[in-house]
Amino acid sequence: MPGEIIIAIIAVIILILIFSNIRIVPQTTEYVVERLGKYRATWRAGLHVKAPFIDQIAKRITIKEQVLDTPPQPVITKDNVTMQIDSIVYYHIFDAKLFTYGAVDPIFALGNLSATTLRNIVGELSLDETLTSRDIINGKLTVTLDEATDRWGIKVTRVELKNIIPPAEIRASMEKEMKAERDRRQTVLEAEGHRQAVITRAEGDKQAMILAAEGERDARIARAEGEAKALLLAKQAEANGLKALKEAGVNEAVLELKKYDALIQMANGKASKLIIPTDAVQAVKKNVLFTETTGLGDVTPAGEDDPVPEAEDPCCERFETQTE
Repeated sequence: MPGEIIIAIIAVIILILIFSNIRIVPQTTEYVVERLGKYRATWRAGLHVKAPFIDQIAKRITIKEQVLDTPPQPVITKDNVTMQIDSIVYYHIFDAKLFTYGAVDPIFALGNLSATTLRNIVGELSLDETLTSRDIINGKLTVTLDEATDRWGIKVTRVELKNIIPPAEIRASMEKEMKAERDRRQTVLEAEGHRQAVITRAEGDKQAMILAAEGERDARIARAEGEAKALLLAKQAEANGLKALKEAGVNEAVLELKKYDALIQMANGKASKLIIPTDAVQAVKKNVLFTETTGLGDVTPAGEDDPVPEAEDPCCERFETQTE
């Protein structure tokens, strides 16, 4: 019996030792295992068993991406302006062995390296370049830190400048410069607007004058076309009348009478002088001679004989003289 108890006790002790040395490594975590103080292996996610008493877990490391927020650092620019700059470093551990044995405190070393590298990069830039070249500074910081931390098992994926704080007097000057720039832009915009308004108004006046000239031109053309058409119609009417008279076979006497009618209409009782063409005078003379010869057309009434004055009575005259 005592032997069985001893065996059971030994079995229990063995089971306790086995279960106490079983380790389950979670995802995104790595264990660095040492045997007798020397690196033995790196355990990744899964079930692992270590040798009791001689193996120990030296470091538990997460391989997820982490963020290092460095405090503000005084940095002097190329034009001797001191300002405060702080940055954020994004990194992850890609080799647990290098991270464990590469540096005493790799994260502290990464923060100091980030500060010194930032001073070196900004020291080559002026104030304006520093304020406007964040992407360039971020890229240079990322490349430099990634190369320097490879032997520590750290992969730097990204570096961002968080704050750039110039001195108070520089900020006041920048605010004044910004206000002056905004005033200048406002003045330029107002001048540009006034210029555009003047140009637009001039273009409008020009178009109005062009349209008015075109309208006057079109009106004159329309009036001229109307007058020409009216004259053409009048001439056509006259030609048609003459053609009708010719077809009717009128003689020269009728034509002469038409001429007289035309002369009468021309005078119309208002003309003080009337200029008669030579052919019309000759026609009138012929007509008068014909009338006097034949007696036709003579409608002038015969004039009465002049009355014979009566002889005065001398006796009456003498009588009137004596009476007076």
